[in-house]
Amino acid sequence: MRPRFRLLATVAAFAVLAACANSKTPSASPVSSGSSSAHVTVRLGHFPNLTHAPALYALEKGIYAKDMGGNVTLAVTRFNAGPEEVQALFSNDLDIAFIGPSPAVNAFQKSNAVRIIAGATSGGAALVVKSSITSVEQLKGKTLATPQLGNTQDVALRTFLKSKGLKTTTTGTGGDVTIRPQDNSQTLDTFKQGKIDGAWVPEPYASRLVYEDGGHVLVDEGTLWPNGKYATTEVLVRKTFMDEHSDLVEKFLKAHIEAIDAMNANPTDAQATVNNAIAKITGKALKPDVLASAWKHLTFTWDPEISTVQRSADNAKALGLISSSNISGIEEVSVLNDALTAAGKPTVQA
Repeated sequence: MRPRFRLLATVAAFAVLAACANSKTPSASPVSSGSSSAHVTVRLGHFPNLTHAPALYALEKGIYAKDMGGNVTLAVTRFNAGPEEVQALFSNDLDIAFIGPSPAVNAFQKSNAVRIIAGATSGGAALVVKSSITSVEQLKGKTLATPQLGNTQDVALRTFLKSKGLKTTTTGTGGDVTIRPQDNSQTLDTFKQGKIDGAWVPEPYASRLVYEDGGHVLVDEGTLWPNGKYATTEVLVRKTFMDEHSDLVEKFLKAHIEAIDAMNANPTDAQATVNNAIAKITGKALKPDVLASAWKHLTFTWDPEISTVQRSADNAKALGLISSSNISGIEEVSVLNDALTAAGKPTVQA
């Protein structure tokens, strides 16, 4: 669904939208109270993907513009992968990012400079395989794809196979199942060509493998989690930005809550809005059957579901992908809870 472009940037002003080259505009000097009276540019990162639908919806509907005020300009940069987004955060080129749990954990462990301030999307990942594969046992000797080594779905697949007594390899030797990390758009092609036997991918790629390439779901990841809930996309912020502009972070989260509320209240309009945004960015909208299938597997929520992030970190450590699963302090939900209280909604627990 996503063309292979990197760091395609657009700049959206809240009062007037204007395009510019991939700019790196520093924020205005904050006042000591953490409020922002001067003009500030807020740099936002996200993927042009269905799992980042709350960002797409809020941008398309102009909700950030309405809630954040006229003294704010929003600079939007779109990414294809979490590590690129993390690097932009570390390089002070981003302030807020929609990102998967595993890249968020990796970023936090590399630096204490980021915090998860809200959730965005839960669920929506699956292992889709060829129609001839009907059991886990038949995966032995097969090649499966994931979006990226160590990413959220990669950890999930490796953990699942390990629980079934299957050893994984990336070389094709010395293991029962070969894991091939590759871009999701490439997975659509290699699955159709028979170069891989399946893939553990997020929506809408899982549904695309089913509806466009004749695959079927062997494992719905939701069946592996309590109540079927697990974090897929989080909202990550640079701690320095949050400290300097706590009022803007709260306004951003107010818009985030409003967007998710509207999406859940009118999913038909939300699907059309998000699909239109994807088509504008990538040049190609999702097919109606793919969109409907993918949407029903996704839950849009501001709850970061930190307990599932911890479990994913524990799994990554057990696989040897990270050296520590300690994520104590990764979340900062006090500003989110302030926004929820102001909206008359229940708060979330850290």
